[in-house]
Amino acid sequence: MSRAVRIVEVRAIPLSAPTPPAAQISLGIGKSVKRDAVLVRVATEDGLVGWGEAHAARAPTAIAELLGTTIRQLVLGMNAADITGVWERVYRMQLASHGMGAAAAIALSGLDMALWDLRGKREGRPLYALLGGRPRAMPAYAGGISFGFQPEDALVAEARTAVAAGYRALKLRLGASVEADLAAVRAVRAALGPAIDILADANCSYSPEVAAALLPALDEVGVGWLEEPFPAPDHRAYRALPRSHRTPIAAGENHYLRHDFERLADDGVVSIWQPDLSKCGGITEALRIAALAREHGIAIHPHTSVTGLNVAASLHFLAALPNAGYFEADYSISNPLRTALCAPVATIGADGAFRPPEGPGLGVEIDEEELARHPVRGGAGYV
Repeated sequence: MSRAVRIVEVRAIPLSAPTPPAAQISLGIGKSVKRDAVLVRVATEDGLVGWGEAHAARAPTAIAELLGTTIRQLVLGMNAADITGVWERVYRMQLASHGMGAAAAIALSGLDMALWDLRGKREGRPLYALLGGRPRAMPAYAGGISFGFQPEDALVAEARTAVAAGYRALKLRLGASVEADLAAVRAVRAALGPAIDILADANCSYSPEVAAALLPALDEVGVGWLEEPFPAPDHRAYRALPRSHRTPIAAGENHYLRHDFERLADDGVVSIWQPDLSKCGGITEALRIAALAREHGIAIHPHTSVTGLNVAASLHFLAALPNAGYFEADYSISNPLRTALCAPVATIGADGAFRPPEGPGLGVEIDEEELARHPVRGGAGYV
């Protein structure tokens, strides 16, 4: 372990970025009207600063309050180099007992990411190297808040633009209606041909009956996966799906800690795992989830969150996994929390892939002046 260096400050910064009306996308969970995020800034006694991102969880001020009060008190004075020790203390004191459940896991995720960023900066090495990886190219799909409910010609045009930009895969948003969903998938497949991987995300909007009826049609079109047809805790609905379909079922962005993924492994229905490093307990816990997935022959396709911190962390994480799957690239029309807040901004290469940053830690810098331009705003992010 690196030499002991005490944590002297933990600060949580909730942010919001309203989405201009022309860029608002309708999904199965509503129309996106703003993007929220919670940044975590951890300082140590030797003057180093690490940054992490906790998912906003539709309540950025609540996550920030938990981080800036209870969790801050738990970890001040601890050795920042002992990342597992910090993780275990927060887990025992806040999660293992009667803590705030998912909110505590999300808050811990941002703290853990910041500690890994600190370790990399202290050792002068990028995160992928700390994790035993290498700076390899990660195949990507165009995701984020994109490809939502819209007329077929507009959807096809958006899909063609993504392919022209270099993407060899993209994710459509389903959940409008059975007829509209099938028409959208078929139109994009007809326009793009068989060489492009079409994925689908229902955003938890299906009933078991609708999902069962749609799966044979998705099989015919060659959809790469059907993501979150049901809410994460509805294990019974997932188990009720017919096993005769070929389209894999994906989930994981709304599962917290490895215990939720152990349940997925036991049920044997979800074969595409999508932990979010800003939700699932951070990088420390995501590594455990990835090891569990490998035992079951499952690839990891992380869900990415809002800012460049999560984007960078996800690329480093994938670069260290033997069972790495797709990187989810944020193809949103408008997201200044990704494009203006962090540098460098991850971009797609000529080979249709992304690579992790080369700088120490996460390899991105935060423009702290930009933080003031995105004060947190109350209200729902989707309406």
